[in-house]
Amino acid sequence: MPPHTLISGAAGFLGGALARALLAQGQQVTALVRSEARARERLAALVAQHGERLAFFEWDLNRIAVPELPPGITQVIHAASQASPRFYGPDPVGTSLPNSIGTAALLEAATKAQVQKFLFVSSSEVYGAVSSESALKEGDLGPLDPATQRACYAESKRMGETLCVAWHAQHGLPTFIVRPFHTYGPGLTSEDGRVFADFAFAVAEGRPIVMTSDGSARRAFCYVDDAVAGLLTVLEQGQPATPYNLANPAAELSVKELAELLVSLYPGSRLEQRPPPGGYLVSPFNRLIPDISRLRALGWEPKIGATEGFRRFIDHIRAHPC
Repeated sequence: MPPHTLISGAAGFLGGALARALLAQGQQVTALVRSEARARERLAALVAQHGERLAFFEWDLNRIAVPELPPGITQVIHAASQASPRFYGPDPVGTSLPNSIGTAALLEAATKAQVQKFLFVSSSEVYGAVSSESALKEGDLGPLDPATQRACYAESKRMGETLCVAWHAQHGLPTFIVRPFHTYGPGLTSEDGRVFADFAFAVAEGRPIVMTSDGSARRAFCYVDDAVAGLLTVLEQGQPATPYNLANPAAELSVKELAELLVSLYPGSRLEQRPPPGGYLVSPFNRLIPDISRLRALGWEPKIGATEGFRRFIDHIRAHPC
C-alpha cells in the first residue's frame, strides 16, 4: 500500500507543492487546513484531478488541543506556518503557535495514531545572528533574542525542532527536520511580501521592481521543485531527529543582483529605489548561505538555477494571473 500522508498547510506554498508531488506519485493525501472551503478553492485544480485521493481535515493549529487524526494516516508533514515577515508584525501569535503548540499537538496525535514518520518543515531563521563568512553547517547556530517581535517565527521554529527531537527520544516517533532557506516558484502569492516574490510579480504584471534597501543582502534561492525533492528525500532516507539544510548555494545572489537579473531577462522591466515601508521587520542576516553536504549525502542535488527558476516562476504568473 502506498503511504497516506497528512500535510498541514496544504493550501499554502510548500504544503501545496508537496501535495501536488505526492498526488502525482499516486499517493493518498489528507490536507489539514483551517478552512476546508478556502482550501478547496485554492486547490481546485488538485481536487478536479485527484479528488478521489485528496481528502480534507479541518483543524486550527492555533488551538491548544490535540486532534484525532483521520484513520489510515501513515506519515505526517507539518508545513503550516506563516513564513513572511509581512505577517510576523500584525500576527505574532498566529505565527508562533502553529510552530510550537501546533507542532506538539501534531506530534502527540501522530504518536497516538502510530504513524510511521513525521516531517517538520523548519526554517533557516533558526540560525539567529551568525557569521556570513562561511557556509552554515547545521550546528552553526548563533544567538537569537527572544524578546523581539521578529523572534516569534525563529524561536517557534527552534521550539518545533526541539519538540521533534524530544518526541523521537521519549516516544520513539521517527521525526525528521528540514531547514529550507529561500524557496520560490509557482504557488507563491502576490501578498507574500518577501522580496523575491515582490520582484517576480512586479515583472510579471508590468510594474517596476521596487528595491527598498541597498540590495546587498545575499541569499541562496531554491526553486520549489528542488525544495520538494529535498524534503521528500529527507522523509524517505534521512536520519531521525537530525536537521538538514535545504537550499541551492549555486544560486546565490544579492537582492540587487536578483533585480538586475530579472531586468535582463524581461526587457522593458525597470528597477526603482524607494524608502523602506513602515512596519516591516528587517532580517538580521546580510549573507545567509548554507552548507548542504548533509542532504547531498542522501543523493539530493538542486538542479534548477536562478535564471531558469525565475523565468519559470514569472512565466507561470503570467499564464495564471490572480
